[in-house]
Amino acid sequence: MIAILLSAFLLGLAGSFHCAGMCGPIVVALPLQGNTLLRKIYGGLLYNAGRIITYGVMGAMFGLIGQGLHLVGFQQIVSVIMGAFMVVLALFPGGFQRLNGNSKYTNRLFVQIKYGLHRFLSVHTFRSLFFIGFLNGLLPCGLVYIAIAGAVAAGSAALGTSYMLLFGLGTIPMLLFIAVLGNIISVSLRHKINKLIPILVVIVGILFILRGLNLGIPYLSPTKEKIEKKFEKSIEEKNLNISASVYFLL
Repeated sequence: MIAILLSAFLLGLAGSFHCAGMCGPIVVALPLQGNTLLRKIYGGLLYNAGRIITYGVMGAMFGLIGQGLHLVGFQQIVSVIMGAFMVVLALFPGGFQRLNGNSKYTNRLFVQIKYGLHRFLSVHTFRSLFFIGFLNGLLPCGLVYIAIAGAVAAGSAALGTSYMLLFGLGTIPMLLFIAVLGNIISVSLRHKINKLIPILVVIVGILFILRGLNLGIPYLSPTKEKIEKKFEKSIEEKNLNISASVYFLL
């Protein structure tokens, strides 16, 4: 699982060059307070904190779905399916764009999100920067959807949250750099890095496929029995913590 969690951070790090093109205009338009470097950094961190909290909440929600599937014995199948989804998406040209959603329901939702972004962008407060980031995290993005697939395959709310948080942390350096210094990353450099993203997505997908194949490879493809024991142990620890908390309160 360590390799998969590390892959989440690397996916965010490489994917941040994609984010520079998609979210760069929003980051450049941030109503940062004053012109001092420290205030710009603080404002950029608030923006990113809001975005990562959104990712964390999504990770908990979709990780909980994965946990439910684990309880009914489908976790390894889900891991293979999610991994295959990542591989197929990376191999088909334009896969990221197709995930951006064009239904009338998603369009209606995204119109509301964009309206909220426009409103907060016009308010020059630190508080508004946090909410801009929070709403920005809800905008359609193929890379975020891939990370969500990873959160589902992770198999628990805690691991799903960790997966999405690490993915978000990987995107911070680039977006903070843009917030402080402006979008000075050349288009040619972004294109070169973007060519590496599908390769990384395929690697992450293969890791999830291996994890679900029950091959008995330490760290990469543990047996079903080991996964179940780990899962049961984590549940027992949570129950003990809850019992201890109740006892303390009483």
